[in-house]
Amino acid sequence: MRDYEMWQAFGPEIWTVDGPVVTAAAGFHYPTRMAIIRLGGGDLVIWSPVALTPQLRGEVEMLGNVRYLVAPNTLHDSFIADWHRAYPVAQVLAAPGLREKRADLRLGADLGNTTVPGWTGEIEIVLVRGNRITTEAVAFHRPSGTVIFTDLLQQFPPGWFKGWRALVARLDLMVADEPSVPRKFRVAFSDKRAARAALRHILAWRADKVLMAHGTPITRGGHAYLKRTFAWLGKW
Repeated sequence: MRDYEMWQAFGPEIWTVDGPVVTAAAGFHYPTRMAIIRLGGGDLVIWSPVALTPQLRGEVEMLGNVRYLVAPNTLHDSFIADWHRAYPVAQVLAAPGLREKRADLRLGADLGNTTVPGWTGEIEIVLVRGNRITTEAVAFHRPSGTVIFTDLLQQFPPGWFKGWRALVARLDLMVADEPSVPRKFRVAFSDKRAARAALRHILAWRADKVLMAHGTPITRGGHAYLKRTFAWLGKW
């Protein structure tokens, strides 16, 4: 039996791994999920790494060479150091802001709105700026038609939270019928013009699938789903 919850193929050259539950601020429990993308040359991109275990490491190495470790926002960096110790030649890429938070990490270039060398034609990036909580890097894996979010889209199953946390989660739109932008992120957008610009870029990808760290993945109709779930932003 694996010492993590679920490993599955999500499309051509992309896999997801659901890791252990972690405890965040105020005792809220979050499931964890990472994406693994295998590039054309066999190198692997580990997007938002979950806890590294010996068995997970062995199975990852069966897919290819770990070449990139990605922290797509300043909230998903807990396990980056462990992975970098295991794969010291891997390049650590991070969203803006993590460099100031984690001086202990040996970071490569910050993620931006340009393609990382070696990802051309396979993975594109856009930064969703203007949010006081975090700047999030959103990726598009072209071979599988998948847009990859981290925290900007969330959904928890009924009964996941108990007591007062259940009430907070409901008010925060964290337990909606489909993944949505939590209310705290919506009100934290101090620059909606920047958010709309990023969304226009994301919608231009015409995604079929949408993946997020906390929520049920969208496996069809991704473009229509994104237009629907970001309608609160207004005209873009």
